[in-house]
Amino acid sequence: MDPKLEAVFQSVVARNPGEAEFHQAVREVFESLEPVIQRHPEYLESKMLERICEPERQIIFRVPWQDDRGDVQVNRGFRVEFNSALGPYKGGLRFHPSVYLGVIKFLGFEQIFKNSLTGLPIGGGKGGSDFDPRGKSESEVMRFCQSFMTELYRHLGEYTDVPAGDIGVGGREIGFMFGQYKRITNRYESGVLTGKGIAWGGSLVRTEATGYGTVVFANEMLKTRGETFDGKRVVVSGSGNVAIYAAEKVAQLGGTVVGFSDSGGFVVDEKGINLDLLKQIKEVERGRVSDYVERRPSAKLGNSGGSIWDVPVDVALPCATQNELNLGNAQTLIKNGVQVVAEGANMPTTPDAIHALRDAKVLFAPGKAANAGGVATSALEMQQNASRDSWDFEYTEERLTAIMENIHEVCYETAESYDAPGDYVVGANIAGFEKVAKAMQAFGLV
Repeated sequence: MDPKLEAVFQSVVARNPGEAEFHQAVREVFESLEPVIQRHPEYLESKMLERICEPERQIIFRVPWQDDRGDVQVNRGFRVEFNSALGPYKGGLRFHPSVYLGVIKFLGFEQIFKNSLTGLPIGGGKGGSDFDPRGKSESEVMRFCQSFMTELYRHLGEYTDVPAGDIGVGGREIGFMFGQYKRITNRYESGVLTGKGIAWGGSLVRTEATGYGTVVFANEMLKTRGETFDGKRVVVSGSGNVAIYAAEKVAQLGGTVVGFSDSGGFVVDEKGINLDLLKQIKEVERGRVSDYVERRPSAKLGNSGGSIWDVPVDVALPCATQNELNLGNAQTLIKNGVQVVAEGANMPTTPDAIHALRDAKVLFAPGKAANAGGVATSALEMQQNASRDSWDFEYTEERLTAIMENIHEVCYETAESYDAPGDYVVGANIAGFEKVAKAMQAFGLV
């Protein structure tokens, strides 16, 4: 890294001790910015980098709630309103035991540039709690969500901060939180949360958007080499919302998804994943990968101690969680001839794995570009709410597809303009940064 950028990075580390994920996200962006500060030294002079790494607001609060036994539980809630240069803060809420301030800040920092790349008027933010919805009853989840929103509501608004879902937060949780927001404020403010149910202000395609968008972006990458998904073998890590709909879009484009995973292991299905069965097990029954294997004769559980990334494929789509694809996994993928890796999750590939993939000339798309379809469709939901309108599935998917194709074009052309052809990390980081930095400059020191 350029010494000037390294100095700024070290100041960020010192100012935010113990937040490893946040440090990783900042370094990943900074490593791309040397050519930008050479062309625009004013960004250093105006402390633009320091300013963009400092959240505009960090909110931490207590979330007390009562479980079904009558015992009081206490969790911690977070909302980091990171940057509003391009619009109201926009980003999901994550409910998972691993959540702490460093995770929320890494996600919020990534969200700034992801939202910038969409071309839509939304800033970056993120939130959540260390609450674990797994194993909780419907009533317990409701009581937690109501307590969480009782504190968070005062910081939200369609022109201020608009959360959505993330890991552990789906339509059920959004419904409970929206109901509590409506009850407290006495306003039916549809645009204050996205990922809502279709009957009460939600958008078609929102459920599919992140997975669909990731595959559309990957397809554009393949096109730069004169190829498409037709006939390609694909593996998808995870089996949540993003993974399921990434697999669905791959199948629509002629590819075959031969593997998926969850925290209990991974499945290889050489005949191609049965999407109806996977949706039934994961979306309806909330089951495990082992349930899929029991009901699908062509499927088998992966080797104990092995990895989903051991399966030979043309395209790999990490769609589970951060830092799931490490250097050893990347080397295995490269050895097996992978052509494209596109991140459906947020920062799922470790830094050394990214370097290995780029050095091997594998087309690699960072999450801030490849998985921007989710937040893009959330912004489309905000548009529908603002106009009291509702779009059909086909029109909304057309809008999503056009946005993802445009993000690919912006990343590709930006990389070329900075003498890094085909490097989507450089293209995404620089394109996302420049748009936000120009807006921040225009506003003065605020």
